Amino acid sequence: MSELYTMQRFLQLDTLEAMGLLTFDDWASTFGEITSSLEMTPEGSGYRVRNRFAKFHNLPELMSMFQLVADIQTHDMLDLPTPEIYGGKAQVIVSEPSPYQQEMMVNLAERAENIRAGSVDPRDDNPLKITTEAKLMAIDPRLLDPDAPIDENSKIYNCTGNTYRIWQETTKNKSTQIIFSDSGTPKKGFNVYDEVKNQLMRKGIPEHEIAFIHDAKTDIQRENLLDKVRTGAVRVILGSTTKLGTGTNIQDKLIAGHHIDCPWRPSDLEQRDGRSIRQGNENDVVYIYRYVTKSTFDSYLWVRHEVA
Repeated sequence: MSELYTMQRFLQLDTLEAMGLLTFDDWASTFGEITSSLEMTPEGSGYRVRNRFAKFHNLPELMSMFQLVADIQTHDMLDLPTPEIYGGKAQVIVSEPSPYQQEMMVNLAERAENIRAGSVDPRDDNPLKITTEAKLMAIDPRLLDPDAPIDENSKIYNCTGNTYRIWQETTKNKSTQIIFSDSGTPKKGFNVYDEVKNQLMRKGIPEHEIAFIHDAKTDIQRENLLDKVRTGAVRVILGSTTKLGTGTNIQDKLIAGHHIDCPWRPSDLEQRDGRSIRQGNENDVVYIYRYVTKSTFDSYLWVRHEVA
């Protein structure tokens, strides 16, 4: 809502002024509906009532006005030959939180309550710090505490299990897979990328068939790596939304996309899925997996995206 209003402020200031919609409140009350609903708290400890835009009002009038300055082409209007998603939608793979994660969630909830009560100096603790830690903890507690216990039922194990199964089933066609994680990128110490790679190698996938987009330091190296994915020489590639999102054309053999974490913006999720659901993919059906740790910050993020 706010992005469209801001775009119209840039391009149609005179039109908005003439229609008496110059302020956001006037514009929003004309074209948007606000509803109150229960949603999970960011720390995953309970629910609260929030007011959010639920849908557009007077959409034909809004689109007619915006089309004075914009050429709008939706996916349905373009009708490009793209693969279908297996089952019609992404498959959600839910992991139960480990006892260690449950204990950490209680601690995060207590910290959040102290912040809301105003009893904590923002320099010592704040909502941004809590949400950052909660996002990492939902993936793997070892991102926060290297000595945290290993949970073989975690979302990372679920992801590598699915990846290996599909790798085996599609060996003949050399189908490829993409694994997204914006958190836990390659670095010294425990990180998501090395953990996924090590698990896949232990299962039997050769090291040369697994790659990180972060290893391509130059444009030439990047193009060489992406070409290997297009031909199936590299069959599993890991990357972040920023490095493997918009403008990355590796759809040729992509059979599956895995979301280990949830991006902050719904548009980032669309870009991730667009790597495989794209014209030029030799597969008629692709698989999209979203990995969620129950009763953690994952639930809050994914619900927000479903609402958006």
